[in-house]
Amino acid sequence: MNILKMTTGVALVSLFAAAALAHGGATGIVKERMDGMSAMKDSMKILTPMMQGKTPYNAQTVRSEAKKIGRHAGESMTKLFPEGSDGKPSEAKSEIWQDWGSFAELARQLESYSEGLVLAADNGLMMSGSGHGSGMMGGASMMGGGSMMGAGMMGGSPNQAQLSEMPADGVFMMLSQTCSACHTQFRSE
Repeated sequence: MNILKMTTGVALVSLFAAAALAHGGATGIVKERMDGMSAMKDSMKILTPMMQGKTPYNAQTVRSEAKKIGRHAGESMTKLFPEGSDGKPSEAKSEIWQDWGSFAELARQLESYSEGLVLAADNGLMMSGSGHGSGMMGGASMMGGGSMMGAGMMGGSPNQAQLSEMPADGVFMMLSQTCSACHTQFRSE
């Protein structure tokens, strides 16, 4: 009986140790934000091949994964970066706190683009010839979406109404560029 208890105890300790090592021993708020980043990464892994036409387009999946990303963006993200929470095992650069305004703006943009992707999900892909789009985007309206994307980017970020009219992959491209910009500027690889 004592051997069974000891074996179970060792197994539980090993299980908890493995879970802690999954994020380099992170605990507390650092682990919480790493878990959020992992959730967004998982959503991006589902959405990327769909947006590239490599897997069948599914508007419901796009909405669901965009909502998951949105739950970890904006203020939900920034509140997980209190001052002094850098250093190992965190991958956050000290530049986050030195340029908080830029970091917070990228977090806000990520939230906005994830909400926009939810709204644009039924629009399908820009290249309707791929067979993965919803068919709602005709040749003329694709040009309008492209022009809108260009105008929105030149005059600042597009608003939710503009995003809702764009092809889903156009909104996704802005979302993924925001992730990339944040990682380049604020994450040590």
